[in-house]
Amino acid sequence: MFNRKQQQRYPTVIWLLAIGMTINVTGNSFLWPLNTIYITQVLGKTVTAAGFVLMLQSGAGILGNLIGGWLFDQIGGKRSILSGIILSTVTVTLLAFFNEWELYITFMLLLGFSNGLVFPSMYAMAGTIWPEGGRKAFNLIYVAQNLGVAVGSAFGGIVASFSFQLIFLVNAATFIAFFFLMIFGFKKEHWQKAQEGKVDHRDILPQNGLLRGNSTRFISLMILSIAFVLAWIPYVQWQTSLSAYMANLGIPLNKYSLLWTINGALIVLGQPLIVFTTNHFLKTVKKQLLAGSIIFLIAFGILYGNTAYVGFVFGMIIMTIAEMLVWPAVPSAAQDMAPKGKEGFYQGVVGSAGSTGRMIGPLLGGILFENLGVNNLILIMLGLYILSGIAFMNYDYMIKRKEKRDEVA
Repeated sequence: MFNRKQQQRYPTVIWLLAIGMTINVTGNSFLWPLNTIYITQVLGKTVTAAGFVLMLQSGAGILGNLIGGWLFDQIGGKRSILSGIILSTVTVTLLAFFNEWELYITFMLLLGFSNGLVFPSMYAMAGTIWPEGGRKAFNLIYVAQNLGVAVGSAFGGIVASFSFQLIFLVNAATFIAFFFLMIFGFKKEHWQKAQEGKVDHRDILPQNGLLRGNSTRFISLMILSIAFVLAWIPYVQWQTSLSAYMANLGIPLNKYSLLWTINGALIVLGQPLIVFTTNHFLKTVKKQLLAGSIIFLIAFGILYGNTAYVGFVFGMIIMTIAEMLVWPAVPSAAQDMAPKGKEGFYQGVVGSAGSTGRMIGPLLGGILFENLGVNNLILIMLGLYILSGIAFMNYDYMIKRKEKRDEVA
C-alpha cells in the first residue's frame, strides 16, 4: 500500500488508528451488502421495505455522527469510541438471536447510530494526535476504511453461505477485536493528546448568535458540508440507478461486481500516484477538492449515452480517482478550520453530510431514473457536481475575507 519510506513518515499511533478503522469497517462490511437479501429472503419482506429500513439506518447514522463528534469534544476520544463499539457489539449479538421484524428494525437503527458515534472520533483523533501530518493522516484512515470494505464484503458472502446468524456473530467478533485494540494498543498519552484541545462547550449555541466568535468558520463548514452532500448523491447512483440500468442492458451481475473490485483495488494500489500528485501538484486541500470535482464530471460525462461495458469500466476508474482525492480531503478541510476544542464537532458535521448524501441519493436517483430516463439522470447528476465544485471552490471565502479585514484592522 505504501513504500518503506512513506511508512516511516506515519507515527505508530496513526497506523493503529488505521488498523482499528480496517477492523471496524470489515465487520460492518460483512453485513451491509447482505442486508437486503436477509430482509427479503429470511424475514420475508419486500425490497421496498428493505430500502426503507436502510434509509432509516442512514438517518440514525447522521444523528450518531453529530453526537459522536460532540462527545469527542466533551468526554474525549477514548470514551466516545468505546461507547460506540460496546453498543455495536451488543446490537449485532442480539441480531444473531432475535430476528423478529420489529426488533430487526430497532437493532438496525441502533447499529447505524452506534457506528456513527465511532467515525467522527476516529477522524478527529487522527487530526489532533498528528496535526503536523495534515492530509496524510486522513488519507491513511480513508484507505484503511476502503480496505475494510473490500475484505468484509469479499468474505461476507462466504460466511453467509453457512449461516446468516454466523454473519452477526463474526461481526460481533470484529467489534470485540476493535475494542481490545483501542484498550491495549493506545497509550495513556495518546488519549491525553487527543483531549488537549478540549474546552468548555457552553459557547457552542449561545443565546445571541450561532457559534459566538466562530460563526464565519461554522458557515464555511456548512458550505463544505453541502458540497459533500451534492458530491455523494451522484456517487451512490453507481450502487442504485446505474446498477439497474446495467442490468437492463443485459450486463451480468458478476461484471457489475467487478467494477467495485476495480474500485477497491485502485484505492489501495493507487496511493503512490495520489501521494505524488498531492505532494507536487495539488499542494492544498482546496486544489485537491477542485481537481476531484472536475474528474467526477469527466467520469459521469463518459456515461452519457453509453451502453458498452467498457464505458462503465472507464467511468468507474476515473470516478475512483476523483473519490481518492475528494473523500479524504473533506475531513482534512474540516480539521483545518475547526476551532480548538471543536475538532470532533466539525468531523461529526461533515460525517453527517456524507450520510445525508447516501440517504438522499438512492431515492432521488430512483425517481429520476424511472421518470426521466438514464441520460437525463446523468445530466442532472453532472449539474450537481458543478454545484458541488462551486461550493468546494468557495467554502472558505468568508474565512479568508475575515482574515483580510483583521489584517487591515
